[in-house]
Amino acid sequence: MGKRPLPRPLPDNWCTMGACRRLLRYGHPTEEERTMDEQRPATPPARTDPSIDLLHQRTRQPLEVIFSPRSVAVVGASERPGSVGRTVLWNLISSPFGGTVYPVNPQRPNVLGIKAWPSLRALPEPVDLAVIVTPAKSVPAIIRECAEVGVKGAIIISAGFKETGPEGAKLEQEVLHIAQAANLRIIGPNCLGVMRPTSGFNATFAKGMARPGNVAFISQSGALLTSILDWSLREAVGFSAFVSVGSMLDVGWGDLIDFLADDPMTRSILLYMESIGDARAFLSAAREVALTKPIIVIKAGRTAQAAQAAASHTGTLAGSDEVLSAAFRRAGVLRVDSIEDLFHMAEVLARQPRPSGRRLTLLTNAGGPAVLATDALVSGGGELAVLSDDTRKQLDGFLPPPWSHANPVDILGDADAERYAKALETTGADPNSDGLLVILTPQDMTEPTKTADRLKGYAKLPGKPVLASWMGGSEVAAGERILNDAGIPTFGYPDTAARVFNYMWRYSDNIAGLYETPTLAEEPTGGARDVARALVDEARASGRTLLSEYESKRLLAAYGIPTVETWLAMSEDEAVEKARALGFPVVLKLHSLTVTHKTDVGGVRLDLRDEAQVRDAYRAIRDALTERGLQDAFHGVTVQPMAKLDGYELILGSSLDAQFGPVLLFGAGGTLVEVMQDRALGLPPLTTTLARRMMERTRIHHALKGVRGRAPVDMGALERLMVRFSQLVVEQRLIRELDINPLLVSGERIIALDARVVLHPPDVQAASLPKLAIEPYPHQYAKVLTLKNGEQLLVRPIRPEDEPAMGRFHQALSEQTVFMRYAGLMKLSQRVAHERLARICFNDYAREMALVAERPSPDGKGGGEILAVGRLTRLRGTKDAEFAITVSDPAQRLGLGTELLRRLVDIGRDWGLRRIVADILTRNRGMQAVSKKLGFTLLEHEELAPDMVKAVKVLNG
Repeated sequence: MGKRPLPRPLPDNWCTMGACRRLLRYGHPTEEERTMDEQRPATPPARTDPSIDLLHQRTRQPLEVIFSPRSVAVVGASERPGSVGRTVLWNLISSPFGGTVYPVNPQRPNVLGIKAWPSLRALPEPVDLAVIVTPAKSVPAIIRECAEVGVKGAIIISAGFKETGPEGAKLEQEVLHIAQAANLRIIGPNCLGVMRPTSGFNATFAKGMARPGNVAFISQSGALLTSILDWSLREAVGFSAFVSVGSMLDVGWGDLIDFLADDPMTRSILLYMESIGDARAFLSAAREVALTKPIIVIKAGRTAQAAQAAASHTGTLAGSDEVLSAAFRRAGVLRVDSIEDLFHMAEVLARQPRPSGRRLTLLTNAGGPAVLATDALVSGGGELAVLSDDTRKQLDGFLPPPWSHANPVDILGDADAERYAKALETTGADPNSDGLLVILTPQDMTEPTKTADRLKGYAKLPGKPVLASWMGGSEVAAGERILNDAGIPTFGYPDTAARVFNYMWRYSDNIAGLYETPTLAEEPTGGARDVARALVDEARASGRTLLSEYESKRLLAAYGIPTVETWLAMSEDEAVEKARALGFPVVLKLHSLTVTHKTDVGGVRLDLRDEAQVRDAYRAIRDALTERGLQDAFHGVTVQPMAKLDGYELILGSSLDAQFGPVLLFGAGGTLVEVMQDRALGLPPLTTTLARRMMERTRIHHALKGVRGRAPVDMGALERLMVRFSQLVVEQRLIRELDINPLLVSGERIIALDARVVLHPPDVQAASLPKLAIEPYPHQYAKVLTLKNGEQLLVRPIRPEDEPAMGRFHQALSEQTVFMRYAGLMKLSQRVAHERLARICFNDYAREMALVAERPSPDGKGGGEILAVGRLTRLRGTKDAEFAITVSDPAQRLGLGTELLRRLVDIGRDWGLRRIVADILTRNRGMQAVSKKLGFTLLEHEELAPDMVKAVKVLNG
């Protein structure tokens, strides 16, 4: 079929559907696209309406101009030996990357034999990238010049900014203000630069170019980067990108992770981090990318726990480094403790499958090394696999009688290559094992090279990593090379290999936690949220920052958290009356609007069995405060039934972290909470899966499952309670700290016995608080929709718990509907696979929003039928987003698609998007009509996709 002419001339920034997709996938244009661009006029036709330009504008990843520039200006290029300007220019021209390099130096006619230009304005063409190596004071003027001539990327190598003090910080902010106004992206300042070994691009002042490879290394320390570069050249380690971020004035971790996610040359991303910068951007990018590309980080500057003790237990327990580790886990990021481990894990995760658990089988010809490996494994949280009876019988069949008959599997010092191979094959098939470590020590009868050659065929055991430790020097070197070439990572010492395995299963655990389907927790009603907000507002209006225990329990009850029945008494007689109504024994506690810890001031009296004891307790509490000069803090008492402490005391709390916002704490509670130090931290909002994972990281979790004849706790109910607690924390942002301590749990009940709520001062507004690290569930987009046939559906954002309902939705779709949605047929088994549905249902609401149209279940308890799904997905690094809509066959032609798209457009406006786009089959007339009805323009681009049209709507020109 011949090509028909396009309806209008192609401007320079035109992007066809196919080219856009390649760009988003690969991060830079193809050779075909480059050729097309070179043939177009340098200046596009003038347009009177800017929105017309946006309709046809190519969607580019903004960092493309930094990593794949067609032209580079070196501002501050020099011939002075040893200068940064000379080294940067030399690196750019000595490793050709296919682009043009322009030295900019107003004092010289040429630099290193290349014509120099006095300024960016004087250059014969606009450049993509400016590399700036001039003194800090000159940088704002240079960035302003970049903005004027249309430069879209800059690497500021110059130092002398915020690291030097207030004046430098002021310079930085001036630079940032200019760059943001011009949509100019900046790496640095105070950085080494950027290297792209796979293309030959080297905009650094490092000595030499790194080898090409598939590992991206990003560092906040330029000095460390040069050391790693020197080491990598000696060890023949290659990189897909080598980036020094400096002080991260503009481009941060999240931007770089987003860019590398679409880079086909990058298989894993390594980070050396000193500060996290924009925490939300980092977590958002990492959570999306970590499932397909490992992100491994070493964080320098581990700190002690928070220096300032807060008013609650949680505040004193939530140390900043612990919070950071919790954030990494939540994002699926693997944290390691050394540079060595950073590269070990990059190699291992690239070569071997992730283990499904923590059970390791050790295969060895010597006992001592296996003991060392076992110590490292168990101390790091791993476990020795227990050999199955079948495996043990098979090993008995060919191993000498003195073999260990257990794991570690000691096959004895005279083991030859065949014995090693048979033992590895047998233990590798054991279902009780999640991974294998083969240890070889060179003894007189050992065959290191022959054994390695025999074992290389086992490099790809399904679902189980195989690691090796060939101990020794030159005698085992050939065997190590054979194993490494086959894809079996080798380590000089077995304890190192065991430590690496521990990192591997932790990484698997982090990833599994992200996409394991949770159960649905009960939602608090809108009225309950209003009750909670009113309690907080009333206290703040009166100038208080502390809720009384009575108010605190009302707050918890609003979110469905069971509390012990509590009555307020303002006199002795009233206390007796309440006690009589509740039934003895009872507990009296101080009711105060200012005292934080009641026990510390004698404000708790337990096990009161008659009226006389109640009166005595009331007076004792009042007198205890008077003796301390706190008589004004006495506002009566609360009366509660005496709870039988038959169970476990837990603590559930929340405090505020300056970088990550609210942080949750779960652990062993009671009065010795700080002493026991048995706790786990997490970030809200939680799902039941994430709640369970938090609990599993504590020692008390084992007791909750039932020990020494005690009935197990209802763990499902406890998970759902933690989810509701996290909702409270997310929705009531004016709460600074919150403790439930103790939360009493047993086989019969879960009940909050005490609670403390600390508020932000009245002059603090919610808008000024640190953002939540993870975007919470957007309740504001849940609204009722009435179809043309009069039926009412609930349209709401998707949630992880929708996976089963989404599976049923796809089962009901016809082949034609599937074809129209995916521009081809997709098997049902593919569409309902857990890995796919989990990713569809687990939305990062900051970058993706799927709305489901749900027919409520007859009992009104959730789990209704999904009839349609509309999705809006940001295109990485841009202000554009793509929409997609699927309507089940029975619900088509009822106005559902139109209403979903209308709501997605509204969300796009809330996000501040520039454009919304979609690729639609030419045969899909219905979706085209819906798009045009809502103001989208349909564009043809038949040279690359003759069966598709592109729908584009400009929201913000």
